[in-house]
Amino acid sequence: MTLYPKLIEEALATVRYPGNGKNLIEAEMIADNIRIDGMKVSFSIIFDKPTDPFMKSVVKSAEAAIHHYISNEVEVTISTESKQAPRPEVGKLLPQVKNVIAISSGKGGVGKSTVSANLAVALAKLGYKVGLLDADIFGPSMPKMFDVEDARPYSEHVDGRDLIVPVEKYGVKLLSIGFFVDPDQATLWRGGMASNALKQLIGDAAWGELDYFLLDLPPGTSDIHLTLVQTLAITGAIVVSTPQAVALADARKGINMFTNDKVNVPILGLVENMAWFTPAELPDNKYFLFGKEGAKKLAEEMHVPLLGQIPIVQSICENGDKGTPVALNENSVTGQAFISLAEAVVRQVDIRNSGQAPTQIVEMHK
Repeated sequence: MTLYPKLIEEALATVRYPGNGKNLIEAEMIADNIRIDGMKVSFSIIFDKPTDPFMKSVVKSAEAAIHHYISNEVEVTISTESKQAPRPEVGKLLPQVKNVIAISSGKGGVGKSTVSANLAVALAKLGYKVGLLDADIFGPSMPKMFDVEDARPYSEHVDGRDLIVPVEKYGVKLLSIGFFVDPDQATLWRGGMASNALKQLIGDAAWGELDYFLLDLPPGTSDIHLTLVQTLAITGAIVVSTPQAVALADARKGINMFTNDKVNVPILGLVENMAWFTPAELPDNKYFLFGKEGAKKLAEEMHVPLLGQIPIVQSICENGDKGTPVALNENSVTGQAFISLAEAVVRQVDIRNSGQAPTQIVEMHK
């Protein structure tokens, strides 16, 4: 028997690609590199992405078709190519990002996302290039806080890859899983699905050049936190707490999560949110609703800086709901508090970078 390219192509024309129902020849998925040497044949199948879910089954089907329609004696070697370049390996994901900052809280309800949103805006107002990733996969809130709930990020072809273009608002580049799911439906994902979605928002997005890349983490400790420290070298973590004892106990756990020997992410400092209440009509009065300076005392105890104390003011919640973070108004009491927080974060990052080696990505051990 003599093999020739046309014979191979006729066999491959019987194999359909499940993604569009076309056969491999019709879909132009066979590269122009069919090589025949006696009863040996080799060629490449081209897929759109290196992560194509049908890749293995299509390769098996192509080999089976050649054996069925030509001969079982044909020795088939099939390689795969992709139109899209693969995602860079871990450690090389964000080459143009100078500092990655995780914003964490031991428990929910302490205003971590409010602090994240306003810190991002305040850093941008100080002239820095800022990105914000809403890593709270199960409760994304950034689209609302930035008044971009209707935004639908598009993709752009950059260096051989299709990358998601972050939404830009108030000088901040923003991505959230909230852009890709129905806001009225609960997100019911297993941990692995959530982690993969997060990796895409990090590694398959056009973040470009950033001075600060903020990660708004889910409360507590979870798969998401583990995924992040295995995916990115985090410059440092900020822990948000309220002054009350139960929140401080959880904040202590949050600090320990980052500083344990396996993770080893430096703590940039604590933020005491809801530090006191000041009514608009009595701007000089402070009412300590949740206890006084609890986070300040914890910071001293844990030997970490207190980066800022943010008061409770009705406008913080109102502006968050309207999608206009209070940090936009730097003349207000709370706006100034967030600008001061941003300045403190910049100082601590500089101290951390000049005095400590870069954070290492946590390696997975199976």
